[in-house]
Amino acid sequence: MPHKLVNGHPHIPYTGTQYELTTSVERANELYQYADCRRSVREYSDRAVPREIIEQIIRTASTAPSGAHKQPWTFCAISDPVIKREIRMAAEAEEKENYESRMSASWKKDLAKFGTDMNKPFLETVPWLIIVFKQIYEMGPNGEKLTNYYVNESVGIACGMLINAIHHAGLATLTHTPSPMNFLQKILERPINERAFLLLPVGYPADDCHVPKIRRKGLEEMAVFY
Repeated sequence: MPHKLVNGHPHIPYTGTQYELTTSVERANELYQYADCRRSVREYSDRAVPREIIEQIIRTASTAPSGAHKQPWTFCAISDPVIKREIRMAAEAEEKENYESRMSASWKKDLAKFGTDMNKPFLETVPWLIIVFKQIYEMGPNGEKLTNYYVNESVGIACGMLINAIHHAGLATLTHTPSPMNFLQKILERPINERAFLLLPVGYPADDCHVPKIRRKGLEEMAVFY
């Protein structure tokens, strides 16, 4: 494939697909309609999900842009029931503290309509947990610290693409952030340059799964065109 050098580094031709205008409009509408069906799920089936699907989902997330292409993320995929049990117990301990002393009355009132509480049985029921860690700096070959750029932004974008990939595969998930999340680094024995960013249960919704009836903001409420 022909390429050119930019500052001594090879650049290859862009190969992204372009469409006719009508096709672009149709595809944009189709994706919105599909994405609008995505919901956060707290009731899961224990139906197995093949590892191959999880691998492809993670690969899709890893195509996210990142500062200086440092890709400052680690995706830990967990199916081991012993580890899932340990994570659930630790998460519920933190959530108990949150609900009993850390969270304000207004916060708990805002959460009431979602039916969430300190109990997180789905962390064991679901076949997979994906823990996303951010690499606050990169470890060099000799143990030296190398700078990563726009870490939160980069990992946040990757997580958004991960959620979309999960939905695209016909699975469900939930953005779970038991705070603080230091216990995840300890349980999974992650290196000192990593910090837990997001915990995602991944699986099929339970047969009788219900989700809150919500309204999403309309375009005119969230977008400004100049």
